[in-house]
Amino acid sequence: MQRQTITTDKAPAAIGTYSQAVRVGNEVYLSGQIPLVPETMLMVEGDIEVQITRVFDNLKAVAQAAGGDLSDVVKLNVFLTDLANFPVVNEVMARYFAQPYPARAAIGVAALPKDASVEMDAVLSICHSAE
Repeated sequence: MQRQTITTDKAPAAIGTYSQAVRVGNEVYLSGQIPLVPETMLMVEGDIEVQITRVFDNLKAVAQAAGGDLSDVVKLNVFLTDLANFPVVNEVMARYFAQPYPARAAIGVAALPKDASVEMDAVLSICHSAE
């Protein structure tokens, strides 16, 4: 099966040896997104709700570049440096997803790149052809 690298300037550029996403067949594997503003590559300013929103916006931009959207997410991984922020993840996530919700894991971690408080990655299953 052919691999396709997905890139978009509507999400932060990769800051290491990885791609924003890779598509193989109907599946798209999105790399982790932290709350970076794509235009500046600086962390978004604001509370944890603003940061989580920025992460979902970044994931959405990469999903759209792959020919899908967040409704195609089948698996979402959430990494938090403070699990007390998990209710905010649920609150913000409800603005981006409708039932049936994707499978999800929430993991507490000691640290994230650029001292971020949240990072998320996802797997999409896109049943229509890429644009």
